Amino acid sequence: MRGKLSGRLAYIEGWLSIAINTILFGLKYWAGVTTGSVAIIADAWHTLSDSLTSVMVLVGAKISQKPADKEHPFGHGRAELIAAVIIGGLLAAVAVNFFAEAVMKFKNKETAQYNMFAVVVFIASVFLKEGLAQFSGWASKKTGMLCLKADAWHHRSDAIASAVILAGIFAGTYFWWVDAVLGMVVSGLILHAAYRIIKEASDPILGRKPDEDVKQAILQIITEKTGKNSDAHHFQIHDYGHHVECTFHIRLSGSLSLKEAHTIADDIENEIKIRTDIHATIHLECDKEPLNQNRKHPDS
Repeated sequence: MRGKLSGRLAYIEGWLSIAINTILFGLKYWAGVTTGSVAIIADAWHTLSDSLTSVMVLVGAKISQKPADKEHPFGHGRAELIAAVIIGGLLAAVAVNFFAEAVMKFKNKETAQYNMFAVVVFIASVFLKEGLAQFSGWASKKTGMLCLKADAWHHRSDAIASAVILAGIFAGTYFWWVDAVLGMVVSGLILHAAYRIIKEASDPILGRKPDEDVKQAILQIITEKTGKNSDAHHFQIHDYGHHVECTFHIRLSGSLSLKEAHTIADDIENEIKIRTDIHATIHLECDKEPLNQNRKHPDS
C-alpha cells in the first residue's frame, strides 16, 4: 500500500513541477533577456533544472517501485537515492556556471535595467515555488522518499533565490553592482542545496551507523523476549529504500537447546518486523560463563 502511495504522490509532484517550472522558465528567461540581468537568467536556468530534476523524480519513483528480482533480491528502492544524487549534481553544475558568469559581470561593471514585467514574474515565482516546496515536503514525509525531499529543497532554494532577486530589483536603481552580486548569492544558495541533497542521499548508499533510536527499540525487544541483558552487539543496518535489513549478535545461555535458542531468535525477529518494519537476522552465540551484566562488548 505504501509503495503505491509513494508512486502516486511522486508522479503527481513530478508532473506538477514540470508544468509549473517550464512556464516559469520561459517567463524568467524573457525577463532576463529584456533586462540584461545575469541573476535573472541564472535563476531562469535554475528553474528549468527543477523540471529536469522532476523528471529524475519520476524515473526514480518508477524504478524504485519495481519488485525484487533475481538480480536485485532486496528490491530497487535505492534508485530514488541515486536519483537524488543526480539532482544534487545538476544543481552543483548550475551553481558553478552562473557564479563564474556573475564574477565576470562584476569585473566588467555591467548593470541591468529592470522592468515591471520582471517584478510580476518574480512575485509569482516566490509563491508558486514555495507552494511546490510545501507539497513536495509533505509528500516526502508521507512516503519517506528522499528524492521528493530533495525536490522540496530544490523548489525552496528557487523560491528564496526569487525573493532575493525581487529585493535586488528595487535596489538595482541605486547600486550598479547589485545584479552581479545577486548572481553570486543565487549561485551560493544553489550550491548549498546541492551539498545537502548529495550528502543526505549518499549516506545510506555508503553505509552509516544504525540510528540510536532504532537500536534502543531493538534492545528493548531483546530484553522483553529474553528477560535479561543478552549482550547484543555488532549491529549493522542496510537500507535499501523500501526494504531495511538489520543483523546483530546476541548471547544466550549454553543450557538452551538449539531449538529453544532458535525459537527465541525467531520471536525477536518477528517482533522487530512488527514494531519497526525492519527485517532482522540474528547470529546466536553461546554464553559459556555467567553473563556479566556490567560488561560491554567492544563493538556494541
